[in-house]
Amino acid sequence: MNETLNRDRQDFENVRPAAPAPDPQPPQSLLARWSKWFGSRPQGAGQGPERPETAVLSTREANRLRALLQPCFQARLTDVAANRSARAWQEQYREADAQRRGAMLSILAEVGSSAPAPSDAGKDAPSDLSRALSHARVRFFKRLNALPDGLPFLLMLRTDMLAWRTRIPALRTLDADLEGLLSNWFDVGLLELRRITWDSPASLLEKLIIYEAVHEIASWSDLRNRLDSDRRCYAFFHPRMPNEPLIFVEVAFCAEMADNVQRLLDESAPMENMEKARWAIFYSISNTQQGLRGVSFGNFLLKRVIEELNAEVPKIKRFATLSPMPGFCDWLKKLEAERIAALLSGEKSGGTAELGSGADVLARIQQAVDAAEAQPEVQSLAMRLAAHYLLERKGGQPLDSVARFHLGNGARIERLNWKADLSRKGRAQSCGIMVNYLYELDALDDNLSKLSEGRPETSRSFARLL
Repeated sequence: MNETLNRDRQDFENVRPAAPAPDPQPPQSLLARWSKWFGSRPQGAGQGPERPETAVLSTREANRLRALLQPCFQARLTDVAANRSARAWQEQYREADAQRRGAMLSILAEVGSSAPAPSDAGKDAPSDLSRALSHARVRFFKRLNALPDGLPFLLMLRTDMLAWRTRIPALRTLDADLEGLLSNWFDVGLLELRRITWDSPASLLEKLIIYEAVHEIASWSDLRNRLDSDRRCYAFFHPRMPNEPLIFVEVAFCAEMADNVQRLLDESAPMENMEKARWAIFYSISNTQQGLRGVSFGNFLLKRVIEELNAEVPKIKRFATLSPMPGFCDWLKKLEAERIAALLSGEKSGGTAELGSGADVLARIQQAVDAAEAQPEVQSLAMRLAAHYLLERKGGQPLDSVARFHLGNGARIERLNWKADLSRKGRAQSCGIMVNYLYELDALDDNLSKLSEGRPETSRSFARLL
């Protein structure tokens, strides 16, 4: 067995995959995984895939699918015939191509929208929760969940529902019902935190490579470096999906707060001296299941990992991230010259009115990132704009998705780092700038209170950039 795993790893050792997309379901064969590695990464990773138009079904075929679905909504959960219909519908859906799945979802939305609400006649007044759980739509999803491999199927189904719901508006009610159920079925109290090591099954390690959504894993040696003794990787698992990580975090031990992801992931760098290590740096957090969008347990993952590290490595007392700013460049290039001048109104050197539009400023910053010689004025400009970006809000929440996550966990913005991620992705998304979010356990609640008041906690050095 070990020889087989070693051969598999050696086969991949020198392969550099395209940046892996966080697929809703992992490929089911090694050959399928190869195709993912050698193929190009889909655009818009992390969002629902683009879908073609739905297939056009004949009237007879559409009526047959309605007849298959209706018993699933009308019968009791213990009805054997309805369970048989649910299994048949599930099997047909699995085998369908994207266009046919769209047509099946359209009929599902039609039948689900007309499903009757529970009747209260002859019963004591039920609670709102009881009524919600007894609705025919909810019973349909519970019936599917009871089937073999029902839970992974529901995650796949919701991934498709998210992709189709703009074209099939009636899916939104079904999606809301399914999201509520998944929030209960994937409650953090039901999940198991496990450490992933180099000795974990090869099939699980392959999933890390496929699902890594922040810094692509280039090879098996790259993965081994991330799982070495001065690193950690933890994931949440559901008992009904014991070999499928739901979300995982990668951690590096450092003597100081890390400021550059290239150095952090350098395979040729010497191993960290654990006698001097005092920092745990969370440098990558990846959700693996698009079907769990809206079901939040990432904040619990970090806090559980901190508890594990406190117990395992007591010398590690400080916890921070080295995080991307995925929306910075898009935000900057849309700014008008007047807005930039207003943001930089305190610039001592003056001349902000001559900077031009956001697109002009972005081009100037990107040139400085690529230049060999230092350009302190452009660096200062970029860092100040990045600081303003991190404090931008939309709907009362931080605009940046990563900032929204960490600040929502009670972290504070600690430091911006110039030329911290010079990968193609890092340049394109944030001009290579990364940010440290600091997790001080005793300050998390106070920081959350300040965030709710619209003033996220920041360090003094960060505040001086504003």
